[in-house]
Formats: sequence, C-alpha cells, structure tokens
Amino acid sequence: MPERLCTILQKTGSIAILKTPGNRTASARELLEAFRRQMSTLTGKHDIKGVMVTGAEGVFCRCLPESSVSAQEAAALSSFGQQVMFALEKIGKPCIAVVEEECSGLGLEVALACDFIVASTTASFGFPDIAAGMIPFCGGSQRLARLVGKSKAKEMIYGGELFDAAEAYRIGLINRLYPEGETMTQAEKLLEHICTRSPHAIRIGGEVVNAGYDIDLATACMLERDAFALCFSSFDQREGMQAFLDKRQPLFKGE
Repeated sequence: MPERLCTILQKTGSIAILKTPGNRTASARELLEAFRRQMSTLTGKHDIKGVMVTGAEGVFCRCLPESSVSAQEAAALSSFGQQVMFALEKIGKPCIAVVEEECSGLGLEVALACDFIVASTTASFGFPDIAAGMIPFCGGSQRLARLVGKSKAKEMIYGGELFDAAEAYRIGLINRLYPEGETMTQAEKLLEHICTRSPHAIRIGGEVVNAGYDIDLATACMLERDAFALCFSSFDQREGMQAFLDKRQPLFKGE
C-alpha cells in the first residue's frame, strides 16, 4: 500500500504522527486497511507513548466509499470500518486528533474514535454524506450523538453542512482551540505532557471511561472500583506514590 495513504512519523522519541490523505485518490477501503496495519504496528511499539492523528495536507481525509458497491458490499465495508474504529479507540495509548482545516465524512469518523479532538480556529467539521444519499458508516453517527447529543447529531447528519471551529467547540465536539499555525505545536506539547503520566493508569482510565459510558451509573462505578484496585498491583502506582513522597518526578514503566 502506498505510503501516501497513511504514514507514521516519530517525534521526540515517544510520539507517533498518523497522517491521513487530504485528496480523494485513496478509497475508503484503502485508508481503513492502512489504518489497521499502522495501528497494529503502534500497539507493539513500547517506545511510542502517544499518537497524534492529523491530515497530511491540512485537510483531514476526504476518502469516500466507491459508488458502485452493492448493499451487501456496503454492509461489509461498514462492519470493517467499525472494527477499525474500535481498534483505534482501544489502541491503549493517548490518541489526539489534530485538525487544521476541513474534517468531514470518514475523516470525522476517525477523529471521533480518538480520545479527543483539538483544532485550529480555521478548522471545520461535518458529515456531508447526506448529499450523496449516505450516512456515516464507521460508527460516526453513534459517537457523534454520544458526544454532542441526539438533536445536534441529527442536525449535522441531516443537513450535511460544515460547522466552523467555534461552533464545534461550543457544542463540545472538540476539546481545545488553537490559533492558526500553532495547532500541531500546541497539540504536541499537550500530548508530551500527557505522556509524562502513568501509561498503565492512562490505559485503564480510558478503558473504564469507554466501557462505562453507555451503561447504568452503579455498574459503571463498579468497573471504576475494580480498575482502581488494579492500579495498586502495578509498578506505576508504587513508583508514582514514592515519587510524590520523595518530591521528585516519577519514572513510569507502563506496568
């Protein structure tokens, strides 16, 4: 698969940058296949502490499904895409989507599967799929509704318009806004800070938030209790507590 589809660059020895193509030369299937391979590589790289997903050409992925597929082929593509997004969601490392320009369609589905989104003031977001008689197909409609609410998700999906960065921030779609030209630098600083924390606790914390989001509060709190207890069997917890007592920076191992 050509490198232009999805590349990994390592920054400061611990951060990987996953870049999506900004043009339409790659099909949705090709991009999803590339993401799956890259995530498999990242999962096994213990020297990579965090991941940034961004657009190779500013635009955050414009790939579309092929127009000639049958309903059965479309269902298979959707199932595969959803599996890839679940894999991204469960990558086990802090993962930030960094958006500088347009983030729409499949690109927005990828961004929604990341832990959270940061963006430039020049960014825009939306699901224009409706103009082609389609809806999101990689879980985007469900993640969007859980993030911004049902009515706002329906507005975005029904209308197909792009929302500017200020509106996306207002409705809670994105976490942070940065001035134009500073987004990648600021996002890298944010991720570097996060990567100074316990990888073990980050992994467990992410799993608890994801697993507990769609279930009743009492059951979710039981998951939190068990995950909290699990922290106390880890090297990172012992090291973090000792470092606090010693008034020094902890040396976490992710164990």
